[in-house]
Amino acid sequence: MITFCIPSKDNLRYLKNSISSIQKNSKYSNSIIVYVDSSADGTIEWLQENSINFIVNESGSPKGIAYAYNRCIEAALTDIVCMFHADMFMGKYFDENILKHLKPKTVVAGTRIEPPLHPEGKEKIVKNFGMYPEDFTEEAFDSFVQQEQEASKDQVTYGIFAPWACYKSELMQIGLHDESFHSYHEDSDIFNRMVLDDMKCVQSRDALVYHLTCRGGQFQDGVEKVTTDKAFHAMKRNSMNNYLRKWGSWIKNDEFQHPILIPKYNIAFVVKHCNLALLEMLEPWCDRIYIDDEMQVITDSYIQNEQPNTKFNLKKRALIINHNYPEGENDVVVKFDASKLTQQTFHTLQQLPEIIKDSGEVGKFQLDIFSITISNLIELQNDLIICNTTL
Repeated sequence: MITFCIPSKDNLRYLKNSISSIQKNSKYSNSIIVYVDSSADGTIEWLQENSINFIVNESGSPKGIAYAYNRCIEAALTDIVCMFHADMFMGKYFDENILKHLKPKTVVAGTRIEPPLHPEGKEKIVKNFGMYPEDFTEEAFDSFVQQEQEASKDQVTYGIFAPWACYKSELMQIGLHDESFHSYHEDSDIFNRMVLDDMKCVQSRDALVYHLTCRGGQFQDGVEKVTTDKAFHAMKRNSMNNYLRKWGSWIKNDEFQHPILIPKYNIAFVVKHCNLALLEMLEPWCDRIYIDDEMQVITDSYIQNEQPNTKFNLKKRALIINHNYPEGENDVVVKFDASKLTQQTFHTLQQLPEIIKDSGEVGKFQLDIFSITISNLIELQNDLIICNTTL
């Protein structure tokens, strides 16, 4: 009925419980595919011993969650696929309570139960059944699941997050996950694209999983990796910048974690007194940035350092003012003096697509330190529905 797609990177300790829960708590005969990004802990041997389907990363370098999910989806032989985490424990009949809401052009998310590691939210239940496999209180969890399923039978809200399931064919049509995000914001990107593709996001309130939250992409045994892992910190920073370059604004969801889509416009910054640090900060927030750098010392240095971190061609994004015509090359041009930029005005700059949407007019206007010229209000977000990682 469903293929559960599970990325794994040296987390056998958690993966054992995750797979066991799928096998014993499913109502139907489901499939499992694990993508093994690394197996220094004996993951491959355990999967072989237990006849679990898996795909191995043989490249020698981590591929990330987006790549892992894509390979699992491609290999799935069922019509329906479910994105699942290795640190999740599936509650009784999760599959049945997902499938009863699933139909074409719909993605159905389960309801996470989590220990008090993250802030509370309307899309989840905060209740502590342990933070590690060794202290997970399975009997108490099973009892709570039964109570919660009785109280929330057939109830839905509208949002999207892992674990989630949909038809494989619909994911293939939009190009799967964008692998340029590696293991950070790949979910927000594909959720945006699903909504743009007119997919309905449903959360089944009686399809329950326990999420240990301490061995996923962001945490390792309760410690946030960004504080201990320099490579993870760099990956997080690069993924954030690439998300901004692609979507032109930051992630926005409602209280149930349903994506709120912000229009994507073709926006250029024309910036005086811009140094290297400011170029690094500003470039991801626009489609092109023009600075007064006649000798191209700043732009060349930036492109040399930053280009390895993105598939966007920075030679087409970081430009000098001289010998270019911003107003003729862009739909929206924002001119300002970087020496006058403050935390408050930078925040205004980050809200620019929403400000432009609200203005709804072609023309010129002044907003604080920003001189803004709008020549076209064409929205470009629908161009992003089908994934293109070879930008």
